[in-house]
Amino acid sequence: MANAWKKHQPTNLLTPKPLLLLFALALLILTFFFLSSHPSYPNPNPNLKTLVLHPTDNVHPFNCYTTLQSHPIIANLVEGLEYPFLYSLSDLGSLPEKPHKNIVRILKGKPFRRPDISVTVQEVLGKMKGEGKTGIFVDVGANVGMATFAAAVMGFRVLAFEPVFENLQRICDGVYFNRVGDLVTVFEAAASDRLGNITFHKLVGRLDNSAVSATGAKMAFKSNEEVALQVRSIPLDELIPESEPVLLLKIDVQGWEYHVLKGASKLLSRKKGEAPYIIYEEDERLLKASNSSAKEIREFLRTVGYYNCTQHGTDAHCVKKN
Repeated sequence: MANAWKKHQPTNLLTPKPLLLLFALALLILTFFFLSSHPSYPNPNPNLKTLVLHPTDNVHPFNCYTTLQSHPIIANLVEGLEYPFLYSLSDLGSLPEKPHKNIVRILKGKPFRRPDISVTVQEVLGKMKGEGKTGIFVDVGANVGMATFAAAVMGFRVLAFEPVFENLQRICDGVYFNRVGDLVTVFEAAASDRLGNITFHKLVGRLDNSAVSATGAKMAFKSNEEVALQVRSIPLDELIPESEPVLLLKIDVQGWEYHVLKGASKLLSRKKGEAPYIIYEEDERLLKASNSSAKEIREFLRTVGYYNCTQHGTDAHCVKKN
């Protein structure tokens, strides 16, 4: 009888478990009503000029809000920049034995090490900003957005090209983290000198990176295995109208730089003061793997008026002075 009495006694709703369930249910209901009744806010920067691009059936802007969310996400602030930003790692290293260096920095309570390209982009655009210049930054070979976000957090509009899906997911992470959705337009495409498709090679174990040349991909990242995939390609001149001012063009595409520049002939032929400042990777080994050369690039640039190029490590900086 004692056991029967215990079996049928009423449940005490004030014990921790029922209280926790009630709290969770109340929170779910409140969240639902908040989301359904919360007003949508206008553009936080209503004076921002809308980026106007040539319409094309081949490539459309990548939609971060409908793509699959990357996971796991390991992100942090970048150290030592005048305009700090956050970005998300795509290469995590060999876990748990040999994690990426930036993961080790997180465990030590340190921010991510600043990428050289982020410093360079902010220095070049900072000078232009001080001179009162306005325009867009074009990031070809955006990778995970280390140059894109360096510009966007300064208030510049960015047009980014990245054909590798794993990288695009990380760029979307950065768009959320840095609140720059109104400044960054991303294309899942490779900039080139022809409209259509092109074969890219992604490395096994480093799926966040790629190169048009399989040999170039192996050289860049010391890997012996790669997978080939078809990605869309588009010349910059097909997207960017003559009326759109471009301040800076950065190209880092593992040896495919010549083809990107050729596809931007109209953009680069603009007169002094309107033609963009160019930063491109000039690695002779990678260029050779793509049947190109630094000499060929410099000769082409002279045909569109760029006679002033200087070397900065493996990067070349070119500006139109005449």
